[in-house]
Amino acid sequence: MERKKINGHIALFAANILFGLNNPVSRSLMPETIDPYVLTFFRVGGGMVLFWGASLFMKKEKVPPRDILMFFFAAILSLTTNQFPFIVGLSMTSPIEASIVVTMLPILSMIFAAIIIREPITFKKAVGVLIGASGALILILGNKASIGTGNLKGNLIVLGAVISFSLYLTIFKDLISRYKPFTIMKWMFLFSTIQSYPFCHKALMSTDFTSFDTSATLRIIYVVVFATFISYILLAVGQKVLRPTTLSMYNYVQPIVASIAAVFMGIDHFGFDKIISALLVFAGVYFVTQSKSKEQLDADKLKKIS
Repeated sequence: MERKKINGHIALFAANILFGLNNPVSRSLMPETIDPYVLTFFRVGGGMVLFWGASLFMKKEKVPPRDILMFFFAAILSLTTNQFPFIVGLSMTSPIEASIVVTMLPILSMIFAAIIIREPITFKKAVGVLIGASGALILILGNKASIGTGNLKGNLIVLGAVISFSLYLTIFKDLISRYKPFTIMKWMFLFSTIQSYPFCHKALMSTDFTSFDTSATLRIIYVVVFATFISYILLAVGQKVLRPTTLSMYNYVQPIVASIAAVFMGIDHFGFDKIISALLVFAGVYFVTQSKSKEQLDADKLKKIS
């Protein structure tokens, strides 16, 4: 294997470890230590500062006004209506369950791609959707106790966040492909910070930041620096050398890491229902990512004709 691809695999593995750890770390802060809206604003606002600061040391990429406007709308789906519902939902459910719901992203992206950009649904994709959806339903609706504790509502809110991000990947696919990751992130984090502030103003004004102890401060730094800024950089490294299907396969790492960390931190437990749910979702995602894309199917047709 080429050295660049090895580095890409290492980067993706590390990024998904950081994302997986983010769930129990964030959940340990909310809602007792920090309001979910405040933590999310820290994440998008901190990401904006870090990405714009880093961009000063990189070659500038010219972005026409029309695409800047497109980044504004892309920020709504990729960050504002993704990060806020995710953090709010996470504050109401367990980090393990939230991580499993997030693994529905490739399946949802496939469905929206079929509807919006006419990406064909093959037999493998259809099987993957059915298997993955059954796993998610077991997780969200299977545990009657979760309805009383708020897990049901939290899981559905997290699912809404995943739907938002999958729409972003589909609708803004061409825009994403035209620019470097740092260019994309600096504009979208800027616009998301602007979009988010009106919803966070009240929570920010009522937060006593002097009450945060060292432990809380370090966990917030982890969420902003490691689970946001560094994770996105590592993803960019992987995106340069590996196929999208390979990228989505690394999503499997997140619930495993979140489960181990959450159990170790004493804020969750890993029951039999979650194991079955995770296996079904993983199997569903595997079938979807192993199916052929529109380009691959078109290439196969050309080969047959020739």
